[in-house]
Formats: sequence, C-alpha cells, structure tokens
Amino acid sequence: MTRQTVYVVQTYNPGKGNRLKADPPIPCKSADAALRTAERLAETKCGVIAFSSSGDAELGDYDDEPIIIFKTGRLPPQFDD
Repeated sequence: MTRQTVYVVQTYNPGKGNRLKADPPIPCKSADAALRTAERLAETKCGVIAFSSSGDAELGDYDDEPIIIFKTGRLPPQFDD
C-alpha cells in the first residue's frame, strides 16, 4: 500500500438562484503550487478552496478530512468552519 498526497484547487461560480457551480478540479504538484493557484484564481472566482488529501489511489482509500490550504469567498456548506 503506497500512500501519496494529492493537492487540489476547487473553484466555484454563481449558479442559478443562490446555488454555486463547481468548476473542474485543478490538480497541483505541491502545497505551494496549490496555494499560488488558489490565490490567483480568487481574483476572478466566486469561491476558491485549495486542499490536500493523503491516501492509496489503488485502493481508493483517502483520508476522511482533507487539509485546507486556502479558502475564500462563497463555498458549499461542507467547507464552513
């Protein structure tokens, strides 16, 4: 079992009504790259979150709680503090 960490930036745009529309997730090579990408996209997106998750891709077994690197703007309720 080989555990690896993935870094992802997820952005959101306003949808119909009060909903949010998720853009395709953006994979990054490191926490620093995820942070830089998230900060850059925060200027144009309604909401942005960057996070990491560790696990075994072959088994599909990832941590239950991702580690938040950056978040700003309007996000889905699961990202509330």
